[in-house]
Formats: sequence, structure tokens, C-alpha cells
Amino acid sequence: MSHAPGDIHRILDIMARLRDPQSGCPWDVKQDFASIAAYTIEEAYEVADAIDRGDLPGLCDELGDLLLQVVFHAQMAQEQGAFAFGDVVDAISDKMIRRHPHIFGDVSADDAETVLRNWEAIKREERAAAGETDASALAGIARGLPEWQRAVKLQQRAARVGFDWSGPEPVIAKLHEEIDEVRVEFDAVAADPDDTAAQDRLEEELGDLLFVAANLARHAKVDVGAALRRANHKFERRFRAMETMAEAEGSALAGQSLDAQDAYWNRAKQAERET
Repeated sequence: MSHAPGDIHRILDIMARLRDPQSGCPWDVKQDFASIAAYTIEEAYEVADAIDRGDLPGLCDELGDLLLQVVFHAQMAQEQGAFAFGDVVDAISDKMIRRHPHIFGDVSADDAETVLRNWEAIKREERAAAGETDASALAGIARGLPEWQRAVKLQQRAARVGFDWSGPEPVIAKLHEEIDEVRVEFDAVAADPDDTAAQDRLEEELGDLLFVAANLARHAKVDVGAALRRANHKFERRFRAMETMAEAEGSALAGQSLDAQDAYWNRAKQAERET
């Protein structure tokens, strides 16, 4: 295989060879759409992580990993006679032209909000042309999305028809209400751990709490995924600092009392403030 740098056919040929039933890689050959789907999602998150860290060389590498997932799925589809990589390229190219009539057509759109409204209208037309009969404002929101992301999309769609709070204050009030309801169900479960109905109610109320928290982030124009990633990074950074502190003092963090561990946590927080 001889290709010029940057030639997409190089990775296509590599994947075709990896998937060859006789001489390919045993691991690659045994994969199917379902087994690869989890890797596709994981690589998308790796891309987001590189962006969060401002790591452009890492972003280049992670985008390559994500592209590999597209190539992998396209190769498997081609083997089944469904479609090939070229069809994927044509489909997205046609979609981008179709959904940007203000660029490639004679529609006017002077701001981002108008572009989004036109985009959604075109998507509805596409679904109708495909025979979809669901006319709900919530139609077309993928069920395979991470649930926090789907929650925000549901809220955004509802807001477009006016079903939304006027601002963050009533959302904060609702958040406090949901916390109180969660507390009630926690008490019920604590009183009778075998009460499955109470466990179900607790799960439901916790779901409501998370849904409202996502709504608050939306009103604050904060990306929920970015906020969670930031919180995760902060927790991991501080916890690792706790472990380092304990080790430097000749002990392990594990096995220490919660009060002792909490003291390490506070020291880790203070060290961050001083840097």
C-alpha cells in the first residue's frame, strides 16, 4: 500500500486488511457494530477531554482514533453490502448543504438562533419525508445519548414551544424542593431497607433532582458535560493529592478514619488555593 501523506485511502486500506477473514487481525475480524459502539462513544469522550485540557497534539491523536471508528463501521457495512465509506462522506456532505440553505441556497439567516430554528425545521421535514409520523416537539431526540445530554435536549425542545421557566431563580427553588423530596425517600429507605417501593421512589426522586440540576445548568448557559468533567477532574486531582500527602507522612490513606481523610482533603484544597 503506497499513499501520499493525508490520503484517506491509506486508513481505508489498513482497515480492509485488518478485517480480512483469512489474513486479518483476529480481534478486528471478530468485531461487529454492537461491540465497536462502546469504543466509538469512548473515543468521542477522549476528544472532549483533549479539548478540555487544551492539548492540541493530543486532540490530533484523539481525532484520528475517532475517525478510525467511522472507518471501522463503514468497513463492516461494506462487507455486508449496506454502504461504504464514500457513502458516509456523500451523506454528510449532502446533509450539510441541505441544512445550510443560508450558505448554499437563497434563505436568509443573520444570527445563530435563526440558523438553529431553520436547522430544526429542515430536520422535521427530513423525518416527515422518511415516513416518520411523530409530530411532537420532542421527536428525533436520540435515545442512545448519555442521559444528562438527552435531558438537556428534551428541555431545549420544550423551551422552544414556551414550556420553560423564566430564569434560574424558579429552577433553584425547584432544586430545593427536589432535595427535600429526596430526603424524605432516603428516610423511608433507611427505616426499611427491604421496602422496594421506597427504593423505587428514591430512584425516581434522585432522577428528578438530576433533571432539574441539568435544567439549572442550561439556564446558566453551562455545558453539563463540561461541568461534570471539571468536577471529576477536580475530585481526582484532590484525591491523588491526599494519597501523596499520606504517603509522604509514612502512611496510607486507606484505613484512616473519615475525619483524618477529610483533613487531607482540606489540605489539598488549601494547597490548590495557594498555587
